[in-house]
Order: sequence, then structure tokens, then C-alpha cells
Amino acid sequence: MNHSSLRGKLLQGVAALALCLAGLDAGAAVYTTTLSGANEAPPNASPGTGTAVVDFDIATHTLTLDVAFAGLLEGTTAAHIHCCTAIAETGTAGVATQVPTFVDFPLGVTSGSYRRVFDTSLAATWNAGFITANGGTTAGAEAALLAGLDTGRAYLNLHTSFAPAGEIRGFLEPVPEPAEVALLAVGAPLVLLAAQRRRRGGAQAAGR
Repeated sequence: MNHSSLRGKLLQGVAALALCLAGLDAGAAVYTTTLSGANEAPPNASPGTGTAVVDFDIATHTLTLDVAFAGLLEGTTAAHIHCCTAIAETGTAGVATQVPTFVDFPLGVTSGSYRRVFDTSLAATWNAGFITANGGTTAGAEAALLAGLDTGRAYLNLHTSFAPAGEIRGFLEPVPEPAEVALLAVGAPLVLLAAQRRRRGGAQAAGR
């Protein structure tokens, strides 16, 4: 395949990716984490594991939570998002979301799953203390949680009878935004083309 043909195919691929990315909601931010006892403060020896995905769109005031967990030593008693720790990925913080637990979260079980969409413009979505600490409004609570999520200072915690303060938890981390993925996609063809030029140049030099 010649240079022009390769470049054309690569650019076609980038264009197709850009069209796909254009259809994504640029206003939403997605965060993920893996839950474990080792992530607790202090760590514990729970064999429990879990995953969580949080989709927070501050423009539409929606927070979508997907959680799956298994292997807990005793039944669940509560689940929350805590925010915001003083240092990313470490320490503890108060509960940001509703108390005593997420509405309809499965309790008294050692494994399960949960999905819920919350309206973050409603006071019921939040811990009242978190609202008070952030200007006394749900808008202030939204801004504070978003800042905590973006800086790795918010975590999801599953509390159980075995560990009332939390058996497994994980700090929520941002998923790369579509624009960042697009930049990577654009950069990849450039790297490939540069590598092809180096190989061709090396072959020509070897043939001299």
C-alpha cells in the first residue's frame, strides 16, 4: 500500500470516529471505580469486590449510578458517595449523597446490583449536611461533588454489618472525554505515518 492510500484510509477512519463522538453527550461526565476492602481506610481483609459507574450531568441535574458487588462477608447496611477528601485517592470524608442510604439500594445481602437515576436539583438526593457545607443550596452541592469527582476526592462506599464504616470502597476516577479520545485517534495515524516513513527511509539507506 502506498503512502497516499494509507493516509487516505487512516483519515477516513478518523473521520468516522469523529462522527461517532459527535453523537455523544458532551455535557455528561462519567466516573468509574473498583471497590475493595484494601481501598478502605483503614484497609480490611474482605474478599468482597465491586464496580461502580457514575454518570453526572450537572447541566440536566442527573446523576446515574450503576453498582455491582459480590463476596461481602456480611450483609449490606448502606451505600453512599462520600466527598470530598483533603487529598486525592486517600483519607475519608463525610457522606455527600442521601442518607441513611441510596433509596432502594439492596440491603442485608452479600452480592447484588443497583441502578438509579437521581435528580440532583432535589434536596432529597443529598445529605443535608453536605448542602449546608456548600452554600446551603443544591447547586452548591452539585458543584462541590463535581469538583471532588474531577480531582479524585470522592469515593463510593458500601457499608456492611461486618464493617459498619465501610467494607469495600473505591475512589471515582474520570473516564476520558470524547475530545480526549478524538485527539488520541488523530495522533495515532500521525504516529503510524511517521513510523512508515522511518521504515522506508531505513530501507532506502540499507539499499545504498
